[in-house]
Amino acid sequence: MANKQNKETEKKTVKKKNPGKGLTIAVLVFAVLLIVSVVLIFMVSRKINSMEGADSQIKLAAQGGFSCEYSEAQKLYPYGEGVVKVTNERIAYLTLSGTEIYNVAVSYSNPQCYIYGDYVAVFDLNGYSFTLMNRDKAIYTTPTKNQIKSLAVSRKGYVAIITGSDESNGDVLLYDESGKAQYQWSSYNSGFPVSCCFDNDSNKLAVSTVNTSGAVIVPYVRVFAISKSTSGSLEMADSAMYNVDGNVMFMSMFYNGDNLYCFTGNSMYEVKDGKLIQDNYDFSAIGYVKLVDGKLFITYSDGVSQLNKLAILSGSENVIYNSEIGSKINAVAHSGRLYAISVDRRIFVYDSSGAILNDFSVDEDVIRLNFLAGNKLCVVSASGVHTIS
Repeated sequence: MANKQNKETEKKTVKKKNPGKGLTIAVLVFAVLLIVSVVLIFMVSRKINSMEGADSQIKLAAQGGFSCEYSEAQKLYPYGEGVVKVTNERIAYLTLSGTEIYNVAVSYSNPQCYIYGDYVAVFDLNGYSFTLMNRDKAIYTTPTKNQIKSLAVSRKGYVAIITGSDESNGDVLLYDESGKAQYQWSSYNSGFPVSCCFDNDSNKLAVSTVNTSGAVIVPYVRVFAISKSTSGSLEMADSAMYNVDGNVMFMSMFYNGDNLYCFTGNSMYEVKDGKLIQDNYDFSAIGYVKLVDGKLFITYSDGVSQLNKLAILSGSENVIYNSEIGSKINAVAHSGRLYAISVDRRIFVYDSSGAILNDFSVDEDVIRLNFLAGNKLCVVSASGVHTIS
């Protein structure tokens, strides 16, 4: 009987211990799950914040500059240490406080502003005149015989313009730094001139043309060598000519050192071994192309209603950065080793290696931007002109 009672007591004791042990284990498991959940929530929240947030929030109206109406802001182009204001009747260079430095009277129906290096060129698209300026003065205003279609400026202040013509498919005219027409090339067999660009040393001028006289479109790129005669006048001579198979049109070109790059709406070509060859990149729709410290910064999208992307290419063989950046690209700018892009209501600043140096969230729509001295950005927004350090 004693043994039976002892066994029953032991069973009762065991029954009392098991619930306590199970409860302890359950509490421990719950605590671990709670800790893991808190950690996961924290990590996810940080991930969301990093995707949605910016390094800093900036109220543009509180930054340095001056205020103006939206209609006036659309006429302002950041340049030098201020902005250029372009209207149909007047071109003026203003300080960042809105004070006018100088102005020049014009009569343009459709003025277009082109800024390159130290120079600003304003031309009347499909009109008959253009103006070249720098930070000190309006250098000259020159009339043309035929309608202006496109324009390029060199680092030395040479200007090349493409015009229509009743006698040929189009003309390319070269002007020296004083505004004197020095050379004219008329296209008869190469088709219609589309775009042009100078090399960094102002020793070459590349011109893209498209020939539509045959059954298929034939694109050409002609390169002219620029030299100065003993009398000081500029001369141009044929240097090279390239063409490619396919129904393409080179809408923009530029030199990276001695390398010439040509762009269609969805592809990039490069001169290699004396031939113009398409590089193996899939760009459905190319937006902006800039050269930053020898790197190609190309914005593009994969199609309609797709997010815009930014690709950074080191030469033509190596992609060092490729990422989605946003829905609407408002403006881009570059200076030295820096590149800035306004996307939606964010401004990203990159260095030439693809590292993001700054990420600003702004409270207004950005119209244009450009770098000033001391790594400052001049931003033209819907409310006026502002500076960001």
